[in-house]
Amino acid sequence: MNNLEHDFIDFALTTKVLRFGEFRTKAGRLSPYFFNAGLFNTGSTLNRLGDFYARKILEKTGDGTLKFDMLFGPAYKGIPLVATVAINLAEKGLDLPWAFNRKEKKDHGEGGTIIGSPLQGRVLIVDDVISAGTSVRESIDIIRAAGAEPAGVAIAIDRMERGGNADSLTETSAVQDVEASFHIPVVSIASLDSLLNFMRSGSDAARSVAEYAEAVAAYRSRYGA
Repeated sequence: MNNLEHDFIDFALTTKVLRFGEFRTKAGRLSPYFFNAGLFNTGSTLNRLGDFYARKILEKTGDGTLKFDMLFGPAYKGIPLVATVAINLAEKGLDLPWAFNRKEKKDHGEGGTIIGSPLQGRVLIVDDVISAGTSVRESIDIIRAAGAEPAGVAIAIDRMERGGNADSLTETSAVQDVEASFHIPVVSIASLDSLLNFMRSGSDAARSVAEYAEAVAAYRSRYGA
């Protein structure tokens, strides 16, 4: 676990975006933790979230993992995310075009479903998590329909969780499926493994949630990819 991962998990805990207990997922599984990016709901927390994304994206641009020309945020959670990421990247010296889609096609004014810069070149998708991969697939269809190419996906946290439901599991995770199906990288600020490492680190913040470490480890063992 590097400093970026540690600081992000600490930030998510402080803002109560990352919570522990018992939560039922869309797949019907009982998860001991829950991450809700919609709770980054003030200007300062959204800005700091954008800083974490931007630092991870620049890290992965620097090592050659990511190569892209613009940013795209899928409706709805991806809209504020792509905006704050674009601003934070610009502040760090990488000023790029960005766009997002609307769910309903508009037949007046500017029309269409894309707002912002025209989709062109290599496009990095910015989203919160990848659960079933539906949002990413829709984004890729939109990008390709515009004549551009998907270049990767940036997310906040990788749950590293196999697909399926509570009883029937796929062999791979949704993130792995996206990478294999579309041949694009998926980068995350943090992952379930880094969360476990954080919980076992012995820091003050880690001690506050240490009681859940065994449950998170068991969940990782049962459902992890």
